[in-house]
Amino acid sequence: MGPHPYESIPLDLAGYAMALYLLVAHGLMICKAEACKQWLIRLPRHRAAGIYTLAVGMLWFWLLIAPDNMGLVSSLTMDIGEFNAVKPWLRIIVPIAFLGMVIYVKEFLFVRALGVLALMVAAPLLEAAFNRDPDTRLLVPIFSYLLLTKALFWVGMPYTFRDLVNWATSNDRRWRILAYIGFGYGVLTLACAVLFWRGH
Repeated sequence: MGPHPYESIPLDLAGYAMALYLLVAHGLMICKAEACKQWLIRLPRHRAAGIYTLAVGMLWFWLLIAPDNMGLVSSLTMDIGEFNAVKPWLRIIVPIAFLGMVIYVKEFLFVRALGVLALMVAAPLLEAAFNRDPDTRLLVPIFSYLLLTKALFWVGMPYTFRDLVNWATSNDRRWRILAYIGFGYGVLTLACAVLFWRGH
């Protein structure tokens, strides 16, 4: 088997993707503050958003453990070391877990689903920055590990997302500070991707 697709992601491409998210999300927080606040307050209990987000996250995970002989479907299949033996079981368990969560998880389905998706997103970002130059690449793993930490809380303790949203939206000054920090991080990431990360 050749290198996994994650290992072929250029650092600058990862930077562009990360910067796009940061600039768009936090730009909206700055320009459409009230609309974003109301949307975020409603989001934790938005069931349809939870189902779609969970479907994307679970499908992404399933593709990582897909059989090796299914052509394009197998393009993301990865070696998971000593856990390779349980791949056939995981291929069955993942769709069952998806259906079980959709049917039986009534509270904060979106938050749990967002946690699953965030866990999936962090992996290619970390791989793109692994053992690369220059040192400014650390912007990517810092963001990724923050995302991983939040994702673990969202999956296991989804009410923390609601509490974070309530904390951020309850004070206009706090909201603006968070928005500008995120936007600034996006600007810095984009600048590094353009100036320093090409060819890495």
